Amino acid sequence: MPAVRIFEYLPQLDAFRVTPGYQRLADYLGLTEWHAAVWIGRLFMLDNDVGEHWFDNWDEREAVAEKAREMGIDPYRLMIVKPDWFADGRDGPCHSPELRKLFWTDVLKSLELSYKLLFAEARDQNASDKEFKERYPSWDRYIEDIEERIRRVQERREPPLGDEE
Repeated sequence: MPAVRIFEYLPQLDAFRVTPGYQRLADYLGLTEWHAAVWIGRLFMLDNDVGEHWFDNWDEREAVAEKAREMGIDPYRLMIVKPDWFADGRDGPCHSPELRKLFWTDVLKSLELSYKLLFAEARDQNASDKEFKERYPSWDRYIEDIEERIRRVQERREPPLGDEE
């Protein structure tokens, strides 16, 4: 199976959005929290929970909101690289904010993840969701048939990913 492209870059807005194919897959496998890339941000931020906020960029979104709407894009789904999120100040920064922005823009433009990793993350998150559901029965993120869903994806039956993405 080929890898999955995670983000689509929108140069007119200097912003990203999650590709439709990855969004469908993330929703289907239970990888979506506030957005489908929360778990990826945690890994980028040295596997810390603060990584869930890597696209908290309300001011930057507001600045391009009108143009995004004109393009038929929901500005609240935009993910804009904010260089300060990528410098924790413990022993640096070693690069300027402009260079960090260029670097992370390039990284995210090219980011593809393997199905092996996506399935492993889905299983891991689902195991945590099962434990949480045992404590809080109303928790609705646990997916009982996660292995069946993974099998369907492997057989390319569900969700429809589209080869154009």
